[in-house]
Amino acid sequence: ARGAVMVDAGPADTVVVGFHEEFDYLGLTAGMQAVLGGARILATNDDVSFPSQDGLRPGAGSLLAALVAATGATPEIAGKPYAPMCDLVRELAGEDGVMVGDRPDTDGRFARAMGWRWSLVLSGLIGPDDLPVDPSPDTVHDDLLGAVTEHLG
Repeated sequence: ARGAVMVDAGPADTVVVGFHEEFDYLGLTAGMQAVLGGARILATNDDVSFPSQDGLRPGAGSLLAALVAATGATPEIAGKPYAPMCDLVRELAGEDGVMVGDRPDTDGRFARAMGWRWSLVLSGLIGPDDLPVDPSPDTVHDDLLGAVTEHLG
């Protein structure tokens, strides 16, 4: 919709980094060469891991870290908790809200950047033994249902 044209190698204006399971050395090399040739790095997020049914898996942040290490470039990050996502959510949802999530580093920081309350759910990466976390949540729940029940009452 924005007129972007995807290329697999060669000169580029932007190297977009997001999670994908086909990440490999040749793709990293193409991204590195494009960045060293002047392309900017635009990342969807910098989550280094995410939970899955078979345990933790590397997230987009791990792929991003490889490209940053190879180039020394500073990425622009579009997802939470960074300004582009805050601006979009404010435009769509307004100034007041509650962030419910399982990651202090993204969900908690996003809530604080938005000036919103943060409800931590312990059904993801963080468990009871990991508390306290930074930033400190406003409420803590065993699961998403507990958070929703409290906020919708």
